[in-house]
Amino acid sequence: MIKVSVLYPNRAGSKFDMSYYLGTHIKLVKDKLGTALQGVHVDSGMSGAAPDSEPDYVAMGHLLFNSVGDFQAAFGPHAEAIMDDIPNYTDIEPQVVVSEIRC
Repeated sequence: MIKVSVLYPNRAGSKFDMSYYLGTHIKLVKDKLGTALQGVHVDSGMSGAAPDSEPDYVAMGHLLFNSVGDFQAAFGPHAEAIMDDIPNYTDIEPQVVVSEIRC
């Protein structure tokens, strides 16, 4: 199984609308990626390692797929629609990490 993580760095002065992200964007992602998508997890940054410090990321979306091929086949045809929705909830350029789940 693989995980596609979409990370939104915490940048001073940037916006991130978590309500829109959860209520609209994630629904769009689920609808577009269909049965290839095995699971979705969303994390909202609370703090860094030091008490009362700012989190490195304001949000992290994690998408689970059986393989990289499944991700690419599902995402490719819908990439434009999914990416075009980003400005509706943030002005942060997301970072994407594809990883293999090992345990």
